[in-house]
Amino acid sequence: MNLAIVGATGAVGQVTLRLIEARYPQHRNLKLLASKRSAGRKMNVNGKTFVVEETTDDSFDDVDIAFISVSTEASRRFGPVAARAGAMVIDDSSAFRMEQAVPLVVPEVNGSDLLWHDGIVSIPNCSTTPLVMVAHPLRQASPIRRIVADTYQSVSGAGGAAMDELREQTRTVMHGGPAEPNAQPQRIAFNVFPQIDGFNETGYTVEEQKMIDESRKILHAPDIALSATCVRVPVLVSHCVAAHLEFEQPVSAGEARELLSQMPGVTVQDDPAASVYPMPVSAAGCDDVFVGRIRKDASHPNGLAMWVVTDNLVKGAALNALQIAEEAVALGAVHGQRR
Repeated sequence: MNLAIVGATGAVGQVTLRLIEARYPQHRNLKLLASKRSAGRKMNVNGKTFVVEETTDDSFDDVDIAFISVSTEASRRFGPVAARAGAMVIDDSSAFRMEQAVPLVVPEVNGSDLLWHDGIVSIPNCSTTPLVMVAHPLRQASPIRRIVADTYQSVSGAGGAAMDELREQTRTVMHGGPAEPNAQPQRIAFNVFPQIDGFNETGYTVEEQKMIDESRKILHAPDIALSATCVRVPVLVSHCVAAHLEFEQPVSAGEARELLSQMPGVTVQDDPAASVYPMPVSAAGCDDVFVGRIRKDASHPNGLAMWVVTDNLVKGAALNALQIAEEAVALGAVHGQRR
C-alpha cells in the first residue's frame, strides 16, 4: 500500500518512520509530507532516500493510508482532503476525535469500530490510551463505575520545542541562571505544574476533559464517572498515570494482575518488595503499556489503585496509528463504509 506520513519531520512522525523500518523493513511506498518550512529535507527510510514534500491539497493522489500528526488546524484542513482523495486517514490530533461519525480507536480495546469509519479514524490523546488499555481487561471482572486518573506527563507530549526547552532550562538553572518559559506555560526544569492546555469553565483543563470524553467513547461506556488531573513533569519521554478504579463488585489485586497479564500490549511489572514497578526511563522506546503497584484502594471496598506508564510517542501515538492500519487491513476496512 502507498502510505503518506504528514508531519514526517516532527517527533511523532519520526517515531512512525522508525517503527515502519522495524515492522516493515521492505516497505518503500512512502510519501513524506510536512510544512513548507521542512520541504526539501532528505530522510532515509528502509535504505531509500526520500525528499520531504510540502503538504498540499494535491498530496494524496494514489495514497491508501495517510498518517497525519500535525496541528489540529492542519488536520482539519488536510484530513478531509485526503479522505476525499480515497485515502484512509489516521489522525493524531484532537480535530475529529469526538465527532460521532469518526471512530476513536485503540485496536486492542475497540478495533471493531474500524468497520464503520467513513474515511477518517482518530487516535486518542496519549494520556487516554494507557488508561483504557488497563480499564478494558479489568471490566471483565466487574463493570467499572468510576475512574480517577492523575497523570504525570512528559514534555514530549508538547512537542520537540518543549523537549528542547527542558534541556536548555535544566542547563541554565544548574549554572545559576533564570529559566524563562517559552514553549511551556511555566518553568519546567526542576518543577511540575498542573496545566496542560487551557482551562474550561468547569475548572478542568482541555487535556483533562479529553481524557474524560475519549475514555467514555473508546470504552463505549458513556455513564462511567471519570475525573482527571493532568500534570506536566520534567521528563523527556513517557507518560504516567496513577489510576483509581471503582467497580460494581470487589475485584482482588490478584485477579487484576491475572487479567492485565492476559491483555495484549500490556506488561505487568509488579513486585514492590524488589522495587519492580513501571518507570518512564524504562518504558521509553518500548511498545507496551506497563502497569504495577496494583493494590486494593484503601478508600473504597470495591476499588483498585495502580500505576501505569507508557511511551507517549510510541503506543501513545505512532504505534497505535500503525496498529490501526494493520487492524483495518485485517478487517478489509481500509477504504471504509463510504456513505
